[in-house]
Amino acid sequence: MAAFSIAPRYRALVLQDQSLPHIWLISDKRNDHVLEDALLRLPRSSGFIYRHYHLDDPQRFGRFRSLHRIARARGHTIILADSALTAREWGADGIYGAPRSLVPRRDGMLRLATAHNPKEVGLANRSGCDAVLISPIYPTRSHIEGVALGPVRFRLLARLALMPVIALGGMDTFRAQALDWPRWAAIDGLS
Repeated sequence: MAAFSIAPRYRALVLQDQSLPHIWLISDKRNDHVLEDALLRLPRSSGFIYRHYHLDDPQRFGRFRSLHRIARARGHTIILADSALTAREWGADGIYGAPRSLVPRRDGMLRLATAHNPKEVGLANRSGCDAVLISPIYPTRSHIEGVALGPVRFRLLARLALMPVIALGGMDTFRAQALDWPRWAAIDGLS
């Protein structure tokens, strides 16, 4: 297992950015009915990524506001899958999306990029993102057609990142412990 330890460069990044949560709950249509309870069960000061692409704008905003109150009361960092302008208007702490959509920071918002391959990790590096979610680590309902990276390929991709890496895809508490990675996110695994 020593061959797959966290790269020294990454270990330094982990130590530098202790403010970035270690556990992240991601919203989705399939976990919407349990999000209130899931947010309350998360350790204080965790992260919450609100996507809810399935709702139209007024419904999406209304649902966000109700979950925002719970997340703030628990001290969670709240990230919105939308523009920085919308995130600021809605009271989120940052934005989430593909690296191409995350222009360099000029507004104080956190930027969390998604990546599935070396090219996307490189784009996240060049965009100056605050963290990158690399996925899918394990088989997941979100990427039914895709092949899971597995721990070895995940670690190889993570070594390319110049920012903290959040493991995503089929993650739950058991898999997070087995992977032995400092930051992870889940949809079903935390719902």
